[in-house]
Amino acid sequence: MPSIERLGHVGLHVEDLDRAVGFYRDILGLTVTDEDQQAGMVFMSARPTDEHHELLLCRGRTAPRESMLVQQISFRCSSLQDVQDYYRRLLERQVPIDMTVSHGNAIAVYFYDPDGNRCEVYWGTGLEARQPYLVGVDLDKPADVLMSEVEASVRQYATTGYVDPQFLAMQDIKAEGQS
Repeated sequence: MPSIERLGHVGLHVEDLDRAVGFYRDILGLTVTDEDQQAGMVFMSARPTDEHHELLLCRGRTAPRESMLVQQISFRCSSLQDVQDYYRRLLERQVPIDMTVSHGNAIAVYFYDPDGNRCEVYWGTGLEARQPYLVGVDLDKPADVLMSEVEASVRQYATTGYVDPQFLAMQDIKAEGQS
């Protein structure tokens, strides 16, 4: 049986190509590696020396914003500090944040790009935890304090998985306030 090494890239149709490129370049720090303005295509990478592109943005999105097209686009960070720095950057740039969470095996911030696609930046904790696992975290806390809290939670719920009902209720209240 052949095997897949890893996901290579994701392509998205966007409403406004320049706005989308600016978001992924200026806020997430991706590099434009190639483009064809006439065709309405821009190739972007977080690791341009290793991977020509991990994200392809294409002009021409026709689906309404409320359409459920992409569940999420996730970007892996090399440290918890990176996730915390992105969190602050997203707040400073007034990017809509969905949630900040621990999955036990990762700590993440979820947010929306200019086309309403949900994105995630995350760092793998090195801990094992059965999924689904969803616990809200405060990314403003010092990294050592945050990791102590995550480790305590994983000790309690790693084998069963866990979705914090209070966190979900807060997410529902937040969603109702936005509609």
